[in-house]
Amino acid sequence: MYKYNDPPPTLQPTAVEGGPTTQTTATRSGSDTMGGTMGPVLHWLHDVAAVTLLKARRTLFQAAILFCVLVLLLWVSIFLYGSFYYSYMPTVSFSTPVHFYYTSDCFASDSALCSFPVANISFMKNDRDQVMAYGQPYRISLELEMPESPVNEHLGMFMVKMSCYTKGGKTVSSVGRSTMLHYRSSLLQTLSTLMFSPLLLTGMTEQKQLIEVELFSDYKTNAYEPTVGAVIEIHSKRVQIYSSQLRIHAYFTGIRYVLYNFPLISAVIGVATNFAFLSVVVLFSYLQFIWGGLWPPDQVRVRVMMGDNTRIQQRREEASDFQGNDTKAEPKKTSDASGANVLENHKEGSHDSKGAEESDGLEMLDGCLLPNQGETMLRQRPSPWMKL
Repeated sequence: MYKYNDPPPTLQPTAVEGGPTTQTTATRSGSDTMGGTMGPVLHWLHDVAAVTLLKARRTLFQAAILFCVLVLLLWVSIFLYGSFYYSYMPTVSFSTPVHFYYTSDCFASDSALCSFPVANISFMKNDRDQVMAYGQPYRISLELEMPESPVNEHLGMFMVKMSCYTKGGKTVSSVGRSTMLHYRSSLLQTLSTLMFSPLLLTGMTEQKQLIEVELFSDYKTNAYEPTVGAVIEIHSKRVQIYSSQLRIHAYFTGIRYVLYNFPLISAVIGVATNFAFLSVVVLFSYLQFIWGGLWPPDQVRVRVMMGDNTRIQQRREEASDFQGNDTKAEPKKTSDASGANVLENHKEGSHDSKGAEESDGLEMLDGCLLPNQGETMLRQRPSPWMKL
């Protein structure tokens, strides 16, 4: 029952088992439990991702540094091999045209030339570098391009002379060789002319022969008197020559033979050797900078026993205290004290006679803080690489 002015009573909902209110509470509790469980998992995943990203960046940075170092070492290795090859390998072959000069102001009717054809050849490249290296054997030959003219056919044998000279004009070597045109019969000349007549008419070929005269087969220049040039002379006043070339070719032995005949294999081996050597140097430098050497420094434990030194110090303190109280003591006690002092001095003397090295060690450690008895000190013994 309630009065008219009183508010009507509020009906409270009754929780029915399995109703909406129970389901809502269960859902909230389940979500809270799931949220409490997922929170640490998410934090752990975030930490794992951050650490993984940091390690990946560090690994990428280290890989980039390592790649740059390897590329730099490779370029340095190639440069060192190229410098060695350029400085160690001499000129393989040298060819220069030979221009003969002669006089023709004579009145001899039986000779077309008034003097032998002579040419002066320089063995200097760019008027500065020598063509031939010291101690290297060279083959020197002269190529003569001669027409198959009746004059040359009837000329027969003639001499070719070569004289090598130094910078001061001193002749250091001289040689003479004989040569002539290759023989061809009249029938062979006729058949050759008929067969090659189209080429001969168009000017694509000529009736000429290339004569090669080997002057030196194993010529070596002297380091004290280097050869800078040569004079070539043909001992014939009727010879006819189109052109001529002087060729110098080197014969290599040992390492130079391998470098010249197997350039690719030599380059690979040389660059790989330089790269390995530079890598070892860089590795040792890195270990020296990081560890102080190839092996880390050893930790040596030194046990310092201060028993005897401590007793000596205590005896000195007792002796000083006894001397301070000596004025207040009785005569008997003084005599006893003096006797004790004598005995103590005797003991100290015997101890000093037994341990002179220990007293010296005490004087050396005077003014320093000494560790307690049985205390262990850590000292680092430098490794052999730290002494470099």
